[in-house]
Amino acid sequence: MTVTASPTQTVQTTPRAAAPATGAATQGDGSAPTRLELPPLQLGGLTVDVPVVLAPMAGITNKAFRRLCREYGGGLYVTEMVTSRALVERNEKSMRIISHDPDEDVRSVQLYGVEPKTVGAAVRLLVEEDRADHIDLNFGCPVPKVTRKGGGSALPWKTDLFRAIIKSATDEAAKGDVPLTIKMRKGVTEDHLTFLDAGRIARDHGVAAVTLHGRTTGQFYSGQADWAAIKELRDALPDMPVLGNGDIWTAEDAIRMVRETGVDGVVIGRGCQGRPWLFGDLQAAFEGSDRRYRPTLGEVGATFLRHAELLIDYFGNEEQALRDIRKHVAWYFKGYSVGGELRAAMAAVGTLDQLRELLDRLDPEAGYPGADAEGPRGRAGTPKRPALPDGWLDSRELSPLHQSMIAAAESDVSGG
Repeated sequence: MTVTASPTQTVQTTPRAAAPATGAATQGDGSAPTRLELPPLQLGGLTVDVPVVLAPMAGITNKAFRRLCREYGGGLYVTEMVTSRALVERNEKSMRIISHDPDEDVRSVQLYGVEPKTVGAAVRLLVEEDRADHIDLNFGCPVPKVTRKGGGSALPWKTDLFRAIIKSATDEAAKGDVPLTIKMRKGVTEDHLTFLDAGRIARDHGVAAVTLHGRTTGQFYSGQADWAAIKELRDALPDMPVLGNGDIWTAEDAIRMVRETGVDGVVIGRGCQGRPWLFGDLQAAFEGSDRRYRPTLGEVGATFLRHAELLIDYFGNEEQALRDIRKHVAWYFKGYSVGGELRAAMAAVGTLDQLRELLDRLDPEAGYPGADAEGPRGRAGTPKRPALPDGWLDSRELSPLHQSMIAAAESDVSGG
């Protein structure tokens, strides 16, 4: 088999086109998929053609992967998370993270921050320098290095701090008519929920939409997402768009979430890792079509090679790009008949020529393995006690001690 990276073999050549049908479209039980037509997503004055959002994922949702996803289907494609402080300081890596291809219809950037003035300054930079058409604030990261300093999904517990950040950010975004949204979790633990209070604060300060990941900080990515909580938020905020996130692995999962919760759109995270064609499936589903993309092993290999080539363009360094593509091996080839030795070799590949040689060993005619190629992927972990500052849960208000230490949470360029 000779693998090429021609997009005509594996993807639509025109962005925003629905994925092609490559076989019978069925659910896991063999029945015809449920259809659901959903209108475009409206975020303030911004209309998103398909009500689907690519969730920021560190080290994954860079320009290379966003291009692949766009070529399969429509939606809103958000950058990796970048910290406000690093952006204001014009850190080289941060400036690369927020870069967009010229043909990205909507330039979407996700910010993380814990200090209102710094978050406001970062939003102001994006607006005044015309670097974004949409800004999202991350209040959903459960990674211990973030939450132990009061950031991410731990932050909404401190109502006064959360309100101050939202106000600072929306005030700056409004100056350029740039819609600002937020992504959050249910809360810190089941006994310390924040999503309803945070949603109302966001609405009252002009946030354009709210996304809820149906897990707590303590759950990390384990167990099942609580779609009932997503419905509760949807019902509590009838006057603004609410999006749902968590456990969407197929287009049928997205349809089921919308039907069960009434959300205005869905946010896709781990489900698209190694499956950029999921966005074509989602676009087809929300347009009422049964079309689904079911790639052969040869088509997956060609898309994997194209991903590597796009990463070389993004990093400007073949060695760095090939190091980066290694983590995608398990995701792309999940469920396919690829031997352990070949998988291991691809996960240690050093050059593009080596990668081409390894991909030539694949059986190009091997068909789509069905449900084995779908389902959970990426990190999951187990429930754990959230890593928090001492005494963080004692009060919903920020203490002087906590006020003095939260700025340390912005020391990293990008997070989980």
